[in-house]
Amino acid sequence: MGENVELTAADGHKFSAYTAGPAGAERCLVVVQEIFGVNHHIREVCDAFAAEGYAVASPALFDRAQRGAELGYTPEGMARGRELREKVPEAGVIADIEAAAAHLGATRIGIVGYCWGGTVAWWGATRSRRFRAAVGWYGGGIAATRTEKPSCPVQLHFGETDASISMQDVEAIRAAQPEVEIFVYPAAGHGFGCNERDGYNREAAELAQQRTLQFFQAHL
Repeated sequence: MGENVELTAADGHKFSAYTAGPAGAERCLVVVQEIFGVNHHIREVCDAFAAEGYAVASPALFDRAQRGAELGYTPEGMARGRELREKVPEAGVIADIEAAAAHLGATRIGIVGYCWGGTVAWWGATRSRRFRAAVGWYGGGIAATRTEKPSCPVQLHFGETDASISMQDVEAIRAAQPEVEIFVYPAAGHGFGCNERDGYNREAAELAQQRTLQFFQAHL
């Protein structure tokens, strides 16, 4: 079990972050939320990485719009999450993930994100130089920013049947970023890595997690 701490971004914004893992860990991760906030599932994700020996921080990005927002996997929760996401400026997102990285204090820091966080992890690679490796799971905004240049190794995961990210988008990313490691999971939809969502695909989730851990082991 981890704990919540208060962090301050470079622009003075104060926000909450869930932290877990051993103090003084050599490898650290910033874990970026879905559009449902730093909720029960994201805390479980953090705890799982902590169990692998990583020190982890997950910034509450929605705190810039509504403090303490934790949403459920319902149509109402998704609609509210989209509303909150639109109220959070991209520059603020970068400031918050960089503050989370600074809190971890190490030099071997990676970033991993899911859904909206998958896109943010991509931005962490392209718009920040605080991270040595980045992994994005089903980031819907990556295709729109696919020509941005990453400053660290990147690994991306997509579901073949994702209704919100087409295989045409995935192939466009692959064409724009031939050095990026991209995996597509057959019969897996959006959110396949979340065991609290209807689209959970255990086989795909376990394989993607194994690849994620191997990637961070190699690059951090």
